[in-house]
Order: sequence, then C-alpha cells, then structure tokens
Amino acid sequence: MTAALLFAALLLPLLSGCLRVQASMGVSSNDRVSGRIVAAAVPQSEDDKGPQLKAPDALTGKVRVESYSQDGYVGSQVYFEDLTFGEVQQLSALSDQTQGMFTLAFNRLGDLVTLTGRVDLGSLPPHGSDVQFTVAFPARVGTTNGTREGDSVVTWKLPAGDVSTLRAEVGYADPNTRSFAGWAGIVGGITLAVAAIVAVLAYMNRNPDAPEYVRAARWIRPGRGPRTPAE
Repeated sequence: MTAALLFAALLLPLLSGCLRVQASMGVSSNDRVSGRIVAAAVPQSEDDKGPQLKAPDALTGKVRVESYSQDGYVGSQVYFEDLTFGEVQQLSALSDQTQGMFTLAFNRLGDLVTLTGRVDLGSLPPHGSDVQFTVAFPARVGTTNGTREGDSVVTWKLPAGDVSTLRAEVGYADPNTRSFAGWAGIVGGITLAVAAIVAVLAYMNRNPDAPEYVRAARWIRPGRGPRTPAE
C-alpha cells in the first residue's frame, strides 16, 4: 500500500462520518406533537449496536424505540406520535445522562414570539459528525438563522466541535391560543434531540474500542464520564 493510500484509509472514517443525530418533529393544529429521532454511530465491532435509547415507561403506547441500521451506522430510532405538550417534556427520559449542553428560551413582546437556543457540541469530534434539527412551527416563521424549508419549517445543521445558536421569530395574535402552547412542544422536542446527542457521547465514552480522536475529545476521556463545564 502506498503512503497516499494509507493516508486515505486513515481519513476514511472521518470523511464518511462517525456520529449521526437527526431530529424531525412537528406541532399539529390540535396541540399534539409527533416526530422521529435517530441516534447512531459507526460500529467498532460486529457486536457493536451503537447508542441505545429507551422509551419512558410513562409513555408506553405512544413512543417506540427501534434499532437503526443505515449507511454503515447503527443505533436507535425513536418514533413518537400524538403527544401532549406535557408528555413531550417527559421524552428527556430517553437518556439519563444529559449534561448542561443546551439552553432554550422563548419570549413574547406584543405579537412577536422569539425562540432562542444555544447548543454546545464541543464534546463531539469536529469531523465526521452529522447533527441536524428540523422543526415545523405552528405558524409562519418571520426571521430565523436556520435554513427555511417552507413558511413554517426550519432546519439547523449544527457543526460538531463548536457552539451554535438557534433563533426564530414567529408572530401570534394571542399568547393564550393553542398555537402558542405549541412552543412547549418545541421545547420538549428539542430537549429530546439533545438527549439523543448525549446518548451518543455516553456510548462513545463507554466503548473501549472508540477511536483515539473520539476518546480525546474535550468532554470524553478514557475511564471517566463526561466532564462537567465546571471542571
């Protein structure tokens, strides 16, 4: 094997991607939330099943978790349907290892509702990670720093190894309408997606065969759990 081919072989896992977290969700006009979450990684052995998520007992019948295997990735995919906004909040129980990686807030000034968020993916390897959020909002999006997929749908592609912000502004005539209540669903849904990200990190940390560049990531160290920001 030539030096060039050897170098290409070493880079292949980075270029083809090693971590995948994808979330898509929507809020319906009757204040119900449905969607799908994928948390997966490139397996390190034949027995490696990737990151594993677990459906909360309180949501039996409304949430199901299935194995995921596609494009060389393995892990979990979660389907949830017809959840109330309170039930969406419970979806964070898919992973009990969430850290202070994510913040989200919404504020109203007159008819304007502003959604702001901050996602810290500094613990993910800067190469070979695919992290995406797609949210269907209950009204037309006025301004956003995401990519518009339509009047009320926005996608954020979040770079690993960096800190990103989410922002969207949506107008509502009355903060007490059901559409405004939909923001509670958005908060819970995005929290669920972040739980999937943390599950991937926990999986990579537990895996003794994880690549060195993953084990050396800022919050992932051999033999120890995720480091808190205070360390």
